[in-house]
Amino acid sequence: MREQYDDIQKEGYQIVAVAPSNASFIKQFLDAFGPFPFDIVGDPARTSFKGVGVKTAPKLKLLTKALLGVVFRKVKNFIPKDKQQADFVKKSMATQDVYIQGGTLIFDEQGKLLWKHLDQSPEYHAKLRDIFSVIKKGS
Repeated sequence: MREQYDDIQKEGYQIVAVAPSNASFIKQFLDAFGPFPFDIVGDPARTSFKGVGVKTAPKLKLLTKALLGVVFRKVKNFIPKDKQQADFVKKSMATQDVYIQGGTLIFDEQGKLLWKHLDQSPEYHAKLRDIFSVIKKGS
């Protein structure tokens, strides 16, 4: 979303990312992967995730998928080459809920939910064309 931020903002929308982590862990993420042109806020209790129906994927399923992806070279750069990023990813895998799936929600200015996409697995994020279709209708 970092690359599409300006286009989304031109349509009158803002991006706010919600992470299932506390502020200090988000800071570590930003130090390794930032900067981002939008806010990333923490929800370590996962209240918002549960509220919109985001699920935690079965660990065995995701670990198997990741292992097969690496073995058959369908997943590249599972661990980043950059040392700071690699260290952060390894720490995340050991200490964070990396199994919780994400989602994309679009709200109007009054807070009414216009559209929701819940990821069923890591590779099935909302498609940009779908996001832009919704925000162009809502603008």
